[in-house]
Amino acid sequence: MRCTFALIFTTAALSFAQPRVVPQTFDVVSIKPNVAGSVSHRATNLPGGVFSATNVSLESLMSRAFGVAEAQIEGGPGWIGSDEYDVEARANTSVEMTTEEAGPALQAMVADGFELKFHRETKQGQIYSLTIAKGGLKMREHTGDGRPGISMSTGGGKVEIQGTSVRMARLAEYLSARAERPVVDHTGLTGQYDFVVEWADDDMHMGTSEFAALQEQLGLKVEATKGPIETITIDGVQKPSAN
Repeated sequence: MRCTFALIFTTAALSFAQPRVVPQTFDVVSIKPNVAGSVSHRATNLPGGVFSATNVSLESLMSRAFGVAEAQIEGGPGWIGSDEYDVEARANTSVEMTTEEAGPALQAMVADGFELKFHRETKQGQIYSLTIAKGGLKMREHTGDGRPGISMSTGGGKVEIQGTSVRMARLAEYLSARAERPVVDHTGLTGQYDFVVEWADDDMHMGTSEFAALQEQLGLKVEATKGPIETITIDGVQKPSAN
């Protein structure tokens, strides 16, 4: 009887250890020019393999797809950063893909929908290094349920960023978009974390106030330095046809 239990346990353990497999492409894609004139921008992954975005530029889509800051995207006509689109895409899966998992499907989507041709280069340049501050980490590791994500809100004289089940690589990517230069994760942390950080709204853009808040409230230090920067250089691109 003990052998039978051991076999069942081993089989279950092996099954649990299997990595989650998600599709590398979307089966259904709609890309349409945004005509609402809204100033709000949104991009999110939803259950059922859905990716939904409102009022986003190709540059923003590429940033999310390739996991780089918009400043790391070079070349291409001006409209890649100014024209806004609404996107609805669905992959053949029941799960809600993380930002990292959806990356390959988003890359395939922009390559097909915008006839995007590109190449990668690595250059030395100005970066921010994200490390654990001298006083130690002040975030708590995520437990239980909760959809992974990062959101920002303003009001009451403050700016607030809230994260749920966030990996440091994802936080560095988010900060890169705000800093307009690469933020590289050098924390060595591999877990997922929940956090809330806030600062006075007289400094909406990433700078001294946000750096100080990250260090004081989360125990994370952001420091300017030099390092290798991966760039995505556009060789060819077209506006999407109506679909």
